[in-house]
Amino acid sequence: MTYRFGDFTLSLNTRRLLRGNQEVHLSPKAFDLLHLLVEGADRALAKNELHEKLWPETHVEDTNLASLVAEIRRGLGDSADSPVFVRTMHRFGYWFIGTVEAIEEPEDVEPSPRVRYWLVWETRQIPLSVGDNVIGRAPDASVWLDAPGVSRHHARIRLKGAAAFVEDLGSKNGTYIGGEKVVGRSPLADGDQIRLGSIVVTFRIPPPVSTTDTVRES
Repeated sequence: MTYRFGDFTLSLNTRRLLRGNQEVHLSPKAFDLLHLLVEGADRALAKNELHEKLWPETHVEDTNLASLVAEIRRGLGDSADSPVFVRTMHRFGYWFIGTVEAIEEPEDVEPSPRVRYWLVWETRQIPLSVGDNVIGRAPDASVWLDAPGVSRHHARIRLKGAAAFVEDLGSKNGTYIGGEKVVGRSPLADGDQIRLGSIVVTFRIPPPVSTTDTVRES
C-alpha cells in the first residue's frame, strides 16, 4: 500500500517516505507511527492506542511518543503551532489532518525460500529480513550494534527481490565497503566487508544446502 499526501509518498512495501524523488529519513518507530496516523486519518488516535500498537506489553513514557511526533514533524516540515499534517489533540492524542490518497501497489517479489541473508560480526551471525534493515546503536534498530563509532541509525541494508543494497544514513563516521565510502546506494555481494565506525561486518549469502551423499562401506 502507498499513501500520498501533500508532496509526500509513504510506501509500506519499501518502508520509505519520499518528498518528490527525495527520501526523507525516519527512524523505524517514527515510520510506524506515521503509518498508524496516516492509516487512521479519519479520526484522532488516542495516546493509549498508539502506545499499545508501537510498544505492545511495554511501559514507556509519553515523552517517547512526543519525541516520535516531533521527528515526524521535522521530516514533513510541519509545525505543532500551525499544523498541516499532524495535529495535537490536547490531553488525548494526535490526528493526521492532511488529505490522504491510498493506492494499492504490487508486492515486491521476495527471494527464494532457499536464500538467506546474514551479517557476521565477530562470533555473531545476524539474520536479515526482506525489506529494510537499519543498523545502529539505537534500541529500535533492526540490527543492534553497540560499538564505538557506530551511530544510532548508522546505515540501512535493503533486501529487494534477489538484490541487496547498503545506504549510509548520515552517520558521523561513514559506511565503507572494501575501503570505499558508500555514497548513495551501493550493491552488496556475498563476502563484502562493511565498515561501520570501528567495526567490520561481513555480508553473507550462504549457499543452499545440498543433499547428503550416501556413504558406502568398503
